[in-house]
Amino acid sequence: MAVALALLSLVGCRDSRTLSLGDDGKPTIKLMVGGLEKVIYLPAMLTQQLGGFDRAGVHVELLNQPSGANAETALISGDVQGVVGFYDHTVDLQAKDQCITSVVQMANIPGEVIMVATAKADQIRSSADFRGRKMGITSLGSSTDFLTKALAGKAGVSTAEFTPVKVGAGQTFIASLANGGIDAGMTTDPTVAQLVQTGQAKVLYDLRTEQATRDALGGLYPATSLYMSCSIVERYPEVVQQLATAMVGTLRWIHQHTPEQIADAMPQSFAGGDRQLYVASVRDSIGMFNADGRMSAEGAQNVLTVLSSFSKNVSAHRSMIDLNRTYTTGFVDAVAAGSK
Repeated sequence: MAVALALLSLVGCRDSRTLSLGDDGKPTIKLMVGGLEKVIYLPAMLTQQLGGFDRAGVHVELLNQPSGANAETALISGDVQGVVGFYDHTVDLQAKDQCITSVVQMANIPGEVIMVATAKADQIRSSADFRGRKMGITSLGSSTDFLTKALAGKAGVSTAEFTPVKVGAGQTFIASLANGGIDAGMTTDPTVAQLVQTGQAKVLYDLRTEQATRDALGGLYPATSLYMSCSIVERYPEVVQQLATAMVGTLRWIHQHTPEQIADAMPQSFAGGDRQLYVASVRDSIGMFNADGRMSAEGAQNVLTVLSSFSKNVSAHRSMIDLNRTYTTGFVDAVAAGSK
């Protein structure tokens, strides 16, 4: 009966935040992904490729948006019902009086890397050297923007002492590094693997491992997640459970398969014509994903601490932020309970 009532509610209202039904009666969800080709967001497309969403009983349309900041805008406007992006947006948005919650926390580390142009590697040796530099980010207000500011702040470099430059990801990032548009910047695999292979850039900060993340940011920094508006989560818990079931299934699958098998399951276009390089990029980043989709409470607290260190908005509202509203483990716990 609960499912029947939920389905009735799906068609009972037709505003932009209301889910629709397919011809087969299954709910349809639009998920915006902060860069479908990025390895840090691989579970979204992999779930689609493995048929996980269909098996869970939900139709999912994956939309590509390389900037996490633009993805969150699409969510708030109601253009999509969920985002596969960084958890830190839920904290930032709560400080702006928006309730967004992570329902599947796929990684407790960022998987991001600060790359320095090889010609400037002897000049930029730590975040203290960001001062006076042009630092590449996907866009203002993105997680790469947050993390770059956090790393600079750890070294006593204020946000006014360097220039964040919007360069996107992939080829636009690589071009900006090559033509001097940026001196260094934050990006992910497979871009990292390509830059290292060609010798165009060197790794300065590697946030693809837990220890490196703790060293750089003072603790865990939960990143890749499926986050949705609180109103959608409260209104359609059965549908959210279907999404969580599908994605946790993929996280388990990742831990049971090799980088080669994972790469083979992805669309061939993601390899960009170089399968060996793509496999290497998967191997270098895949360890960031957990197998259960659960949030680390310690990590959530550290995200708040890190954001408060440079964001005037988060710092001003820190005492009012309720971290328990920024994530829930209820749906992934139900998956675990159902598999016992």
